[in-house]
Amino acid sequence: MFDSLSSKLQNAFKNLRGLGKISEANVGDSLREVRQALLEADVNFKVARDFIERVRAKSIGQEVIQSIQPGQQIIKIIHDELVDLLGSANAGLELSGNPSCVLLVGLHGSGKTTSSGKLGRLLLKHGRTPLLVAADVYRPAAMDQLETLGRQVGLPVYLHRGETDVLKIAREALEFARANNRNTLIFDTAGRLQIDGPLVQELVRLRDLIKPQETLLVLDAATGQEAVNVATHFDQALNISGSILTKLDGDARGGAALSLKAVTGKPIKFAGVGEKLEDFEPFHPERMASRILGMGDVVSLVERAAEAVNVDEAMRMEEKMRKGQFSLEDFLDQLRQMKKLGSLESIVSMLPGGAEALKNNDLSKQEKEFAHTEALICAMTPQERRNPPILNAKRRQRIAKGSGVSVAELNTMLNKFAQMQQMMKKMGKFQKMMARMGGGAAGLLKR
Repeated sequence: MFDSLSSKLQNAFKNLRGLGKISEANVGDSLREVRQALLEADVNFKVARDFIERVRAKSIGQEVIQSIQPGQQIIKIIHDELVDLLGSANAGLELSGNPSCVLLVGLHGSGKTTSSGKLGRLLLKHGRTPLLVAADVYRPAAMDQLETLGRQVGLPVYLHRGETDVLKIAREALEFARANNRNTLIFDTAGRLQIDGPLVQELVRLRDLIKPQETLLVLDAATGQEAVNVATHFDQALNISGSILTKLDGDARGGAALSLKAVTGKPIKFAGVGEKLEDFEPFHPERMASRILGMGDVVSLVERAAEAVNVDEAMRMEEKMRKGQFSLEDFLDQLRQMKKLGSLESIVSMLPGGAEALKNNDLSKQEKEFAHTEALICAMTPQERRNPPILNAKRRQRIAKGSGVSVAELNTMLNKFAQMQQMMKKMGKFQKMMARMGGGAAGLLKR
């Protein structure tokens, strides 16, 4: 995410961090690099110009000049200005009324249908009872796709096959929602390859009928400034309340994210950060600014871990590790828990300095290793997972053949696991010894 922009900004900051004393001249040199990085990231040129001017004005103030580390102060100013540029704070959904309506609009291929399913899943987790409404009557597969997504996330989908009147579908969906106690309707509407009159007028009529609490424009982040132009047109016609940026994980430049709020005045509310249904998150400007500047996003990583990891299960696993009872079955569970957090690359990118680490390390090899390990353990019987010493040559050949890897790879994995078990046993014994020593000391103190 924003790899290219982040890399260029890091190069500009190398010069800033080394500044013992600052002047308008050396600040200007560094900010010129930052401006170039923003323009190459396809940020709107007016937005980039105004951003640099604000940073320059604050960077040559007395407070910065007299500070012990002026270079770091300027980086903080850039961070704070980036946060403002991205929208200052997370703008949540304003859902009032029963039922509430959320209208998703955008061009063809921007990801409206997928975003409908992802948003429905997120609202369901937060206690809402969403209903997905198939209001795209032009794309043949749209209704089927939404129905599939609804099944995957456990949500009902209202669709009327063969009906071409969007307003009739909307009226029926509202009646269905009231009859079935669904308090939030998410309308997946039709898109076009470009903005045209009939598309806009149909959306205006639909908006006037359902009176949505939120009209969200779904935009492909990779389209850069073009996304901003699209947002401006839709906002003029529909008065959008915010936007959803999709495919943000594949956007190396960040032009749309950095320009959208400044140009339209409307916040980015959600971001699609992957293909899976869970790869959808509220847009937090401060966290995004930290990612862009290579400072990581530990808060989002912790939230993701809290969602993926069962606390009771984690405690039980810790106890087994301490007692040296950790089996291959437990190891498989841990691998699957880690996969819920996302790819290794996405996890590392959220750590401070992660972007720099990714440049120097190819994590695809480790990802492949994890996949092979999972395949090997899945090819074992439950008895073999719980008791690896019974794995003789014949069993090993069967497992290797069943998982599609060599016997040598299986042997390597088993050796590493045995070493890990030994290390856990030693740690468990050490903890017990320290606990006894602590108890003895406590007893002496009482006397």
